[in-house]
Amino acid sequence: MFNRDSWQEIFETISKNKLRTFLSGFTVALGIFIFVILFGFGNGLKNSFKVFFQDDATNIFRLFPGRTNIPYNGFKTGRSIEFDNDDLAAIQKTFQFQIQYVTPRIQRNYTVKFKNKSNNYGLRAVAPGHQKAEKTILMKGRFINQQDVTNKTKYVVIGRLVEADLFDGKDAMGEFIDIGKRSFKVVGVFQDDGGDNEERFVYIPYTTNQLIEKNTDKLGQIIIAFKPIIGYSGAMLFEEELMTFMKKRHDIHPEDESAIFLRNVADDMEQNQQFGSMLQIVVTFVGLGTLIAGIIGIGNIMVYVVKERTKELGIRKAIGATPRDVILIILQESIFITTAAGYIGLFGGIFLLKSLGNTLDNYFIKDPYIDMGTAIFATIILIIFGGIAGYIPAKRAARIKPIVALRDE
Repeated sequence: MFNRDSWQEIFETISKNKLRTFLSGFTVALGIFIFVILFGFGNGLKNSFKVFFQDDATNIFRLFPGRTNIPYNGFKTGRSIEFDNDDLAAIQKTFQFQIQYVTPRIQRNYTVKFKNKSNNYGLRAVAPGHQKAEKTILMKGRFINQQDVTNKTKYVVIGRLVEADLFDGKDAMGEFIDIGKRSFKVVGVFQDDGGDNEERFVYIPYTTNQLIEKNTDKLGQIIIAFKPIIGYSGAMLFEEELMTFMKKRHDIHPEDESAIFLRNVADDMEQNQQFGSMLQIVVTFVGLGTLIAGIIGIGNIMVYVVKERTKELGIRKAIGATPRDVILIILQESIFITTAAGYIGLFGGIFLLKSLGNTLDNYFIKDPYIDMGTAIFATIILIIFGGIAGYIPAKRAARIKPIVALRDE
């Protein structure tokens, strides 16, 4: 039975066979350690995908103009497509039941100046919906509103780092900055989870930029947010309808793929999350393979242990030990080594994952982790199969007749 004498015997056996015990324990610990690390890396990869997409809203389409590569309706190939305000109005009217909001974006680069300080920054001319599309976080003031767009006001919302660069820690609210050769009043300061590059932009009403550029009505790109209620399948259908509509408006061949580009952020995220999940499944199978290798290693070592102790087991049976007693002797040692080594590998793997933190961000593995429940479950499974690996040779040893065992050399 599992009594004090049994435990004492186990520790004596372990102390007499240190190398054997180390090799069997190392096999188990390494198996669970590698499983924990690989599973954690899979979760870290999924975290990277989430962070990559969390900077922007995920229920949006981005339409970009391109060039035709198929002649159509009397137009030659190589024609440049341009979006304008009429496209914006037509999309809003035609798809009003699917759309949550629409915003154009015109992107330029300007020298921005405040008093004797200046620097080059990206300018985005937008509508109010752009704040939701980019998840722009206002630190001070407000964002561009519809009244600004209608009145073509010279108001500007600047990034946190623009304020830090030009204002030396002073409050930029209400101050006037020069963008190009025109003066704009700062009505807001924002920050962005997208990082430093996003916080070096300035925002103005798109109609104001069009006025500055010789009163044009051209747009750079159109960002469309669909209503989340339509779901993923509804978004895919909406994408097809939108592309068909825009190609028809601009006399583009239905099969021309280069005239208008559409980036479906929801579809991108879905595909990348599926890729991340599939990769994690592959990684998990590799980890399970490592666990199985550990179990096989334990089984092989226990076969050797039983062979080594054949004469001893024969003596035990000769003096009255039952087959059950023989099985428990072998099984208890197997389970003890597997359990101790398994938890060493478990906590070693968890500790390493916590130590890595964000050091693998450059390899698209962010904050790798494993749920404690998953880790413990894998360890318990390893212990169970480790016990089975020990039980099989133990049962075989229990069947050996004492006289045969005593003759074993």
